[in-house]
Amino acid sequence: MANITAQDVNKLRQTTGAGMMDCKKALVEADGDFEKAIEILRKKGQKVAANRADRESTEGAAIAKVNAAQNQGVVISLNCETDFVAKNESFTTLAHAIADLAMGFDSLESLLAADFNGMSVQEKLTEQTGVIGEKIEIGSFKKLSAPFVGSYIHAGNRIATLVGLSASVPGCETIAKDVAMQAAAMNPVALNESQVDQAIIDKEIEIAKDQLRQEGKPEAMLEKISQGKLQRFFKDNTLVNQEFIKDNTMTVAQYVQTADKGLTVTEFVRVALG
Repeated sequence: MANITAQDVNKLRQTTGAGMMDCKKALVEADGDFEKAIEILRKKGQKVAANRADRESTEGAAIAKVNAAQNQGVVISLNCETDFVAKNESFTTLAHAIADLAMGFDSLESLLAADFNGMSVQEKLTEQTGVIGEKIEIGSFKKLSAPFVGSYIHAGNRIATLVGLSASVPGCETIAKDVAMQAAAMNPVALNESQVDQAIIDKEIEIAKDQLRQEGKPEAMLEKISQGKLQRFFKDNTLVNQEFIKDNTMTVAQYVQTADKGLTVTEFVRVALG
């Protein structure tokens, strides 16, 4: 039997993130073979992952990143089962590392297959499922490109947003962050009225007409009044038409133009846990 030292155990722990006892058991089972011990730990993770496949992973960390040129951003959520794990420093460190890596990929499938320190991202998630004992998975993966991209991560990593602006102009860093914060706080359904899904519009008109009928309004008036209510819905629920949360005397679109008259919001992305 190989002589398993504390240094061997610590090295395996540093490499895999597994617990001390798990590392020692794996090294004993592998008769001191480091690579085989890693394989044993991975297999343990795969077994745990299979056992927890039906569990809900609604906690975790939502992370937004922007590249050095500030013209592309990515948002991911690394999901787990409990708030206790989500607040662990090693878990949030892993979430940030995967978000950094995600900048170079265009699909969740390609990201999961990407190399992560000698193993694929999917293998790393499986390994961590075994180490932590909870289902660990990437819940969301979204990218955004624009002439200028800003980001915001809400306290506790529960909401992360990206905002694209039509140009890079003086002051746009503050503008983009403020609008990203607005998107996080107000959860708009779309950028503007033209981007609202038709099914949502139909539902709002139907709700408005039902309310008007209950108020005793004649059928001939329902369409016109319901259209007015729809405009109010657009104002409250589309990002650029919302009142700016830091100054309700202007809309978000008007606030953006305080930096430059031609500046507009081109797109936004919002990822929230739960």
